[in-house]
Amino acid sequence: MNKIILLKNRPHGKPTLDDFKIITEEMPAPKDNEVLLKTVYVSVDPYLRGRMNAVKSYIPAFELNKPIQSGIIAEVIESKHADFKKGDFVSNNLAWKEYQISDGKNLIKVNKADAKLSSYLGILGMTGLTAYLGLMEIGLPKNGETLVVSGAGGAVGTVVGQIGKLHGCRVVGLTGSDEKVSLLTSKFNFDHAINYKTAKNLKDAIKTACPNGVDIYFDNVGGEISDAVLANINKYARLPVCGAISLYNETEIQLGPRLQPIILTKSATMRGFIIGDLKEKFPAAIKQLSAWLKDDKITFSETLVKGFDNIPQAFIDLFDGKNKGKMIVEI
Repeated sequence: MNKIILLKNRPHGKPTLDDFKIITEEMPAPKDNEVLLKTVYVSVDPYLRGRMNAVKSYIPAFELNKPIQSGIIAEVIESKHADFKKGDFVSNNLAWKEYQISDGKNLIKVNKADAKLSSYLGILGMTGLTAYLGLMEIGLPKNGETLVVSGAGGAVGTVVGQIGKLHGCRVVGLTGSDEKVSLLTSKFNFDHAINYKTAKNLKDAIKTACPNGVDIYFDNVGGEISDAVLANINKYARLPVCGAISLYNETEIQLGPRLQPIILTKSATMRGFIIGDLKEKFPAAIKQLSAWLKDDKITFSETLVKGFDNIPQAFIDLFDGKNKGKMIVEI
């Protein structure tokens, strides 16, 4: 039998296990020009929370009682398609199913001899692309500047900080535990890290850590954390907005400082971005990330959870900061 995870309910606030449903179906069989895929690794990401709401966005909402989808590494275990053979590993946005049929469209072959298979969901996948292109295209890092990264202990944040260091920036990370503070400075080469949960006054803590102000703010979280950073930005600051995880589970609109006076008086540039809009730049970005990885100039961290049934809990755990780097479920 084949297990599938469906979206049972649209979450109200933080998702719970009751919002998901695991069902079984008969094992699928490929027809001509199709392949049978076995899921190997599943990426769980904060942006999936937005797709669980019935609202119009840049990507369609998940349908109730239909499979959830995310980035997946799968193995071809049977092929009736000329472009794929048994034993190939592929990557794509696929359904949360143990086994599934594909017509081969948009499947990307990945080579486990070149890198760990799971890395194609992280440093060499959307995580790395988001970090690299968000920082390089919008942040425009320059030697001697100060870069602040929120959600710095997460998958994207750890990569952003390392790329900033490679471009000569002073890098300060904001994260939610003392353990992650230590990891950022010891493993990921951040100059300084702040535990926003224990800082008595986050605005002042950022000011102390960034004596020359903030030139680039890579925003993964939004909310009060971002308010504290914005109070410290320099003139002509650049602010790539990657995510707003602190707000995804809010059931009421949160009010904060009005941004316009800050953006205006600092002549700052604040730009949200969806990584899919930059897909023409993917090949060059992957080439650069691969080179840095091969030369040990960047590293990455993964939190591996094992078991298909544990995918929903792994996703929920993201909102409690239980991941160190990329959260991936190994099947």
